[in-house]
Amino acid sequence: MANKTNEQIAMHVSRVSIAGNLLLSLFKLVAGLLAHSGAMISDAIHSASDVISTIIVMVGIRMSNKASDRDHQYGHERMECVAAILLSIALGATGLGIGASGLNKILSAAEIPLTVPGRLALAAAVISILSKELMYQYTRFAAKRIRSSALLADAWHHRSDALSSIGSFIGIFGARLGFPVLDPLASIVICLFIIKAAYDIFRDAISKMTDRAADEKTAHRILEVCAVQEDVVAVDSVKTRLFGDRIYVDVEIAVDGSMPLRQAHAAAERTHDAIEKQFPAVKHCMVHVNPAPTLTEEDDEYLL
Repeated sequence: MANKTNEQIAMHVSRVSIAGNLLLSLFKLVAGLLAHSGAMISDAIHSASDVISTIIVMVGIRMSNKASDRDHQYGHERMECVAAILLSIALGATGLGIGASGLNKILSAAEIPLTVPGRLALAAAVISILSKELMYQYTRFAAKRIRSSALLADAWHHRSDALSSIGSFIGIFGARLGFPVLDPLASIVICLFIIKAAYDIFRDAISKMTDRAADEKTAHRILEVCAVQEDVVAVDSVKTRLFGDRIYVDVEIAVDGSMPLRQAHAAAERTHDAIEKQFPAVKHCMVHVNPAPTLTEEDDEYLL
């Protein structure tokens, strides 16, 4: 993947995720039906929902990589955030459906006796845990590499599926030990895991769409880079804001007030280029030049 663009990497990872989820959800559905496990069937539905979620991610990433146009002169990066928000809503709806199904089985247990799931359901849960954890690690690595919030959200979708499979395993195992209520109860636990993941994805996407500042460590490093540039006397301010997964930076530097305009402009350009070179996540950087305060005769006497 070394020579691929970020979009190509994201599309490749997403296609792998879709293929893996289709096979896994089909396997879990068959295992759930044959082994009479409601928890495993719920888990299969969760895995199937991952396919839809990944398609949403692919559309969002493709749109976010479109070039700037007349109506979107700063680019389309926030489309990734839109994709992440849609993903969180779909994920939350899936979780609520699974939880409602499990609760309904528990409440109607008196009329419809709960069945004890077979061994196949246990095997399916173990395979699902291992498979989804591998998919999580694979997708997360790619998301971190290309700094994609939508792909990272999809990675956490895989992790939530792995966690739900752990819940399925515990529920199925408990049911086989003589506590059949644990199987539908596992569906409710799965529901809580999914809703928590949906909430985290939604909160992160919203924060990136509301001009949240970059973390303090990044802002401080930008300030340090500005301060060491030639002809920069001081750094008056550093402001940052997230635009999707990219960073916009506004910097005010101070230079000698008697400096020729061309020299002051060159100092600003050096600062601008240094920031964009050392911080790949920075998409746009604006550097404003202020005249540094000059010492008066009274200041000179005081310093002496």
